[in-house]
Amino acid sequence: MEKVFERRSVIPTTVEHMWAFHEDKRALARLTPPPLLVRRVRDEMRSLTDGVLEFRLWLGPLPVRWVAQHEPGPLDTSFADRMLDGPLASWRHEHIFRAVPGGVELTDRVTYAHKPGLAGLWTRLVFDGLPLRFLFFYRHLRTRLALAGKQ
Repeated sequence: MEKVFERRSVIPTTVEHMWAFHEDKRALARLTPPPLLVRRVRDEMRSLTDGVLEFRLWLGPLPVRWVAQHEPGPLDTSFADRMLDGPLASWRHEHIFRAVPGGVELTDRVTYAHKPGLAGLWTRLVFDGLPLRFLFFYRHLRTRLALAGKQ
């Protein structure tokens, strides 16, 4: 069964600065909360909307391989990453930036599904509910702090 998670925040910045922040090769590491660690394995990114990124996410001593295809999002000021290979049955993460009074509305929308069996039980504990809410709370906070004063 597919689920949808969404988090929205207004960040006092411009769409151009938001886009540039996400284009930075360090963005993924900056947006990954401790105690998780992330390491790029293969980077075939041509832009935020075109390319493949393979990374390893370390959950303590457990390495998790993730291959993501980057593609256009629903707006001209958005992009998406779709899991091609990884721990879940499916994962599509839309990063949507929309200019609003006071800055940019950042919307993270994730549509995902778990695998059956033990693999699905494990991903429900790590990539759902409270951990998913914490991940995007952290990501929005880090984005806000990184873009403070860039208007």
